[in-house]
Parts: sequence; C-alpha cells; structure tokens
Amino acid sequence: MKNLFTLTAVALAVSACSTLPSPPTSQAVELKFAAQINGQPFACGQRYEGVGSTRSTITPSDFRMYVSEVKLVRQDGSTVPVQLAQDGVWQQQSVALLDFENGAGPCRNGTEATNTSVRGQVPAGEYTGVELTVGVPFAQNHQDPTVAPAPLNSTAMFWNWQGGYKFIKFDTASSGISTDKPAAANAMGPVTRYSVHLGSTACAGESKTQAPSACQNPNRMTVRFDGFDLRKNTVVADMGAVLAQANVDVNAKGTSPGCMSFPKDGDCPPVMQALGLAYDGVAAAGPQRLLSKR
Repeated sequence: MKNLFTLTAVALAVSACSTLPSPPTSQAVELKFAAQINGQPFACGQRYEGVGSTRSTITPSDFRMYVSEVKLVRQDGSTVPVQLAQDGVWQQQSVALLDFENGAGPCRNGTEATNTSVRGQVPAGEYTGVELTVGVPFAQNHQDPTVAPAPLNSTAMFWNWQGGYKFIKFDTASSGISTDKPAAANAMGPVTRYSVHLGSTACAGESKTQAPSACQNPNRMTVRFDGFDLRKNTVVADMGAVLAQANVDVNAKGTSPGCMSFPKDGDCPPVMQALGLAYDGVAAAGPQRLLSKR
C-alpha cells in the first residue's frame, strides 16, 4: 500500500509539471522616437530660434522619416532582427514610417495621424542595444507608390521610381528668407522654404518611371546605440543638429530649396556632413548627428 501511495504521488507530481506553462519564446518590443529642433520638442507651427549658421528662427511644416532593418543587440554584440508588426498602416515588412507632424497649421499638407514608435517581436532574452537604418531597402525603394502597401503608399514621401522614397522629409520656413533678396531666388522662382529631403541619388535607370539597377549614392544611414534600454530610452531625431552649419536663409542658385541630396547642390555639404554621409565624393568628417539616445 505504501508503494502505491508513493507511485501515485510521483504520478501527480509529473502531471502537475506537465501542465505548467512553457516559458515564452518571444517578447513584444517597442522602440520609441521623439522629434526635436535644438533640443526643443517638435510641434507644427512652433517657432524655433537660433537655427543654422545664421541663428535664424524657423517654423517647420513637415517632419517624417522611414526607418528599416531594426535590430536589438545582445550582450555579446550579436544582433537580432525585430519582426515588425504588420499593422497595415505604419509598418510593412522591415520598414516603418515615423510621422511627427499632425497636419495642423503650416503642416496642413501632412496627415492628422502621427506615429512615434516601432513595434514588433524578438526572441525572448536580454538585450543591451539597438541598431536601425534610416531609409528604405533597395528592394522596396523603387516601385509604384500608388499600388504599394502602407506605409510605402505615401506619395508625399516619394520622388519617382528611379529615385525612390524620401528617407527623411523635413520642410521649414525661415524668418531670414526674403523674396526680394537676389540670393533667395533661383530657376524655380522665389524661395519660400528650406527643406532637407534625404534619398538615394545617381540611380542608374533608363527613365524616371523605371526602377534602377543600382544607385551610386544609396544615402542610407545605419545607426547603433549600445547601452540602450527599451524600457527607459528613446531615440531622438534632432533636425537642429543637422542644420547647425547650414544657412537656412538662402538657397544655392539653380537648385531646389534647401538640400534634396542631389549632387552639385551648394546647400548640401553641411547637411550631408551632419548626416554622416559622403557627398560629391567627399566622405563625412564625423558620425551622424541626427539621432541620439535619451
């Protein structure tokens, strides 16, 4: 009888263990972003002083950017891709659109909805850093946005099939811009804004309506932050740091307002330097200054 009780107890213990829940194999993650201009929170219609080489006052009208290939960093330095939630609005495959404008005031050409985080799943574990790319991967960068799934269906974030998407779209008006200044006029007419539109350039294709075979200047930025705690830290995108050495009051003659990433634009060298990207064959002197961790 004693042996029977012992066998029964063992059987009950084994049964209890078999019903315990298995440890999770994956975990949800959210990477938070914040937009700033010289350390001040970005807001449509707000005026920001002390911007650029002329310490001008600007009023932004757009701030959006694509990020892709988001990864978390393990303690040993290896990386694990974040499987993005396919929400049908902001995230598709490995690409996410961050939208800091809300369509109000001077941002009237934008959208009311905003998005300030990237969400997904990773294998369960401990992570000590994050890595991401500003830009759209080549395989998705050259297509027809009118039939592409969201968020790659934004025509406001697109140049053409040959050039692809605008990885960063920042538009602003400067208090120093005056339409009666000769330096503020070009072939397109008087300058009324200063923009930074980052994208791939010198893309080899038969026409602007065909996808290219390659781009001489991919202009994608890969950024890594070690010692990054997803529960506490935020990735800050500060356009004031990008414009610190740029003259936002004037525009190089015969070019689009501000820097559109295209070669031979006199407004681009200080902007591309601040983005940590080579420009016109000249390598950046230092790392990118757009993104930081907080």
